[in-house]
Amino acid sequence: MLLSSSEQEVLAAAEELGEELRNAQQEQSRFQFNSLLMRCNDAIGREIGIDYGSACGAGGGC
Repeated sequence: MLLSSSEQEVLAAAEELGEELRNAQQEQSRFQFNSLLMRCNDAIGREIGIDYGSACGAGGGC
């Protein structure tokens, strides 16, 4: 699958965010991490217009 440079940049940014979230999950309390995750979901929603939390489904493993 060939991706445009902008698609590659988006995927790279998503991978970087995922890595940072994994690190935060290991270093922070559950409450701190959940707060961070909710702020990230809100920011993603504002930026791209998709409610990321809802897109994954309630209680999903996203």
